[in-house]
Amino acid sequence: MQRRRVVHVESLDERLAREAHRLKEAARSMKPGQRRQELLRKARQAEMAASITQWIASPGLQPPE
Repeated sequence: MQRRRVVHVESLDERLAREAHRLKEAARSMKPGQRRQELLRKARQAEMAASITQWIASPGLQPPE
């Protein structure tokens, strides 16, 4: 059994940022409540993941000695 491969056109950072934006827009159209808070939390997590991947890929990052 072979595993399906997916070739992404966008980088992980771009996909995470797009997802965060989509979640924020969805939350904006909702009334305050638990579901809205969940969407906002997921958006913050996606933004944080994007910033972490940028930090990891930065040229100034040095491996531990």
